[in-house]
Order: sequence, then structure tokens, then C-alpha cells
Amino acid sequence: MNRLKRFTSLLGLVALAGASTAAPWAPTKPVRIIVPITGSTNDTVARLVQPKLQEALGQPVIVENRPGAGGNIGAEYVAKSPPDGHTLLVGYNGPIAINATLFRKMPFDPRKDLAPITLAVTSPQYLVVNADLPAKTPAEFVALAKARKGGLSYASVAVGSASHLTMEMLKSAAQVDITHVPYKGAGPALVDLVAGNVQSAFLVPGNVQQFVKDGRLRVIATTGEKRFANVPEVPTMVESGYPDFVATSWVGFLAPGGTPRPVIDRLNAEIVKIVRSPEISAKLRELEFDVVAGSPEDFSRWIDKEVNRWGAVIKSTGATVD
Repeated sequence: MNRLKRFTSLLGLVALAGASTAAPWAPTKPVRIIVPITGSTNDTVARLVQPKLQEALGQPVIVENRPGAGGNIGAEYVAKSPPDGHTLLVGYNGPIAINATLFRKMPFDPRKDLAPITLAVTSPQYLVVNADLPAKTPAEFVALAKARKGGLSYASVAVGSASHLTMEMLKSAAQVDITHVPYKGAGPALVDLVAGNVQSAFLVPGNVQQFVKDGRLRVIATTGEKRFANVPEVPTMVESGYPDFVATSWVGFLAPGGTPRPVIDRLNAEIVKIVRSPEISAKLRELEFDVVAGSPEDFSRWIDKEVNRWGAVIKSTGATVD
């Protein structure tokens, strides 16, 4: 009997050891990364991660653009995909933290129907103007806008995007009228901004850095809590007389809601390793991103904070998608 008990106990220990060393989740077919906005930093981040993630997972990884409706089309597609780790979203403020307040009806619930994997990168926004505009500070820009009484315009990368709402914050705070011209992505917005068809925009550094370097655009403020290391001479909006004027752009990876935790953990481990690697992190910093790459829980808390922040902005400014 004692031998039988010892044998049974040994079998149990073997079973436990086997369970603890079970192979991590692995995809069984190609993995798709959905980018919900074209010509964006989301696309850049996705394409930097894609080849390394493909190598790590042992399956093809495909970057696919599904833009529209302020990022909702691509985000909804992922939210309604099978929760098996084979369809991922490169999310940003718009469809994840802004649209639920901005849109009267949402086709999905960003907090229930999407599962955070990791917040990859963050950056402040730049308040940029066409180089021919005679404004070198936020004060001069606001004074010019007031003098022209609606004659100035600003570009945004999409209705409901951070670039849209951040300028609405300034309009509300400064009590000034600046005409909104929404675009489908940063690419076409920049074409018109550089050409002078629109005069201003809040955009992420990576999108505008080349035009700033060659003198076609001018950075007159940043939206971080402190000055941005890449342009230390440029003041923040807070320094420029707008208390609490902080707006952060970010890119993070999400899966469909209900994705099993082992799948989330494997994807988190691989993406974090890739984003923090010397090669990729250096490229991201060249594009003026701050690398984060934390846990799913950290990302979830970040989203909650962003929902509250942008919800307050929308309510205080009266911004709409119309």
C-alpha cells in the first residue's frame, strides 16, 4: 500500500512538473496586425515590430491597413475577430480612449471588446505652423488667429483624433476660432500643411521631423509635462500660459476581448522584447518616441487614465464628430 501511495504521489509530481513546463502558446496560422489609420506612426511601429515578431512566433505576420471612422473600422474588426491571438490591433488614442465619448454610437466597447497587450511608445505632440506664418510662439499664433477671425485653419489626421481634440483644447482655452480641416491620416494633412493650404496642426514629432529640419514647418510648442529632449529650446504649452495643457500620443498593441491569458502573455513577452531591443528602440527614438513596453495591466491603467482625460476635454470643449 505504501509503495502504491509513493508511486501515486510520484505520478502527481511528474504531472505538475509537466504542467509547469508546458510550452507557451504559439500561433497555428498567420498573424495579422491591423492598423486603423493610414500614413501614421501606428503603421511605422507595426512595420518595425512585424519582421521580429514573425521570427519569434514562427508564423507569417502581416500588417494590414483598415482605416476609417476615426479608427473605429479597424478597431471594430479586431474587436469582433476570434480571440485566438491571430488578429492584433495597433491602437492609439482615437478608437481606444476618445471615440467612446466623442461618438454617439460605438460599434464596439473598447474596454470590454479589446484586451491590452502592451503600451509600446508615447510622445508629446508638436504645435507646428507653416514656415510662412508669422507666428513663433503660442501667444503670437493666438493673436494672429484672433486678428484673422476664423481665417486660420488647422489640419488633423482624423476626426476625433488627438490632433483634432488638442487644437480644440487650445481654441477653448484661448477663446479663438480656427477652422478644422480633417484628413485621412498624417500624410495628406502634411502635404497641405507644408503647401500652406492649412496653416497649423498638432502632430506627433515623428511625422513632422523632416519638414522641421528642412525649414518648411516650425515647432512653436510641445504638449508634454516637460520640455521634449529633441527640441529643448521649444516651450511646453503649460509654460506658454495654458495650465494643465498636456496631451500625449501613444501606440499600443491589443487583442480581441476574451483572448486567453497565456496568449496575451506570450504576445506581451515577444513584443516587449522586440520594442526594448537595442536595434528597435534606437529606431523608435530616432522617430522621437519614448519607449514604454510594459505589462498588460500597466497598459490597462493607462487607457483608463486616457479615457478620463479625453472625456473631460470633449465635454469641456464641446467637440463633436460633425
